[in-house]
Amino acid sequence: MRLKDKVAIITGAGCGIGRTTALTFAREGAIVVAADINEAAGKKVVNEILEMGSTANFEPVNVADAQQVNRLVKHTVDTYGKIDILINNAGIVADAQLVKMGLAQWQQVIDVNLKGVFLCGQAVARVMKTQASGGVILNASSVVGLYGNFGQSNYVAAKAGVIGMTKTWARELGKKGIRVNAVAPGFIATEILKAVPEKVIAIMIEKTPLGRMGQPEDIANAYLFLASDEATFITGAVLSVDGGIVI
Repeated sequence: MRLKDKVAIITGAGCGIGRTTALTFAREGAIVVAADINEAAGKKVVNEILEMGSTANFEPVNVADAQQVNRLVKHTVDTYGKIDILINNAGIVADAQLVKMGLAQWQQVIDVNLKGVFLCGQAVARVMKTQASGGVILNASSVVGLYGNFGQSNYVAAKAGVIGMTKTWARELGKKGIRVNAVAPGFIATEILKAVPEKVIAIMIEKTPLGRMGQPEDIANAYLFLASDEATFITGAVLSVDGGIVI
């Protein structure tokens, strides 16, 4: 119960890493606000949490829309009176090589993966600054944000930008008792891999020193540690959870 009675907003909570994080946080005592653009998926994870006997609610949100983000934050404060944790997890991909990438592909990924993190972080930080207890903001980056990746100019730019914002926010918000960190996942077995050829998956596993793909639980557990009181002296950090693939 490391997060007992903590109010946690988790964006992209309907599937993959977000879903697993929502369930993990609920098991650890958090009150989960599952935010997602996919209403069916978001409500499904909330129902799972309620069946566990924990507290949760679903909030529909497109993180790239400032009005929707502000509504999410206001509803959360109106319902629970505070926000202790924000997990900026929502993200998309639209891959193409540089010479083939259209402006729509570029903008869509930047809007969700970078602008969305900014909007959610800004709205939640304004609340956390008024709280005596401060809060925790955790941003989803990626190992590709640290090292680049073929065919992902848009995604890499967004994830690298998230790292920069994380370090900036840690500097700006630390005196208000707000910790800001990023997690940089490696090759994780989520729904997104359904579109990846098996031979590519096999190559990535071979390149990973630990000899396997990461699981959503690996990232959820990293979020759990950074959100808990066990990490009260950690801010401005980027935690790679990648099985050693970047070595």
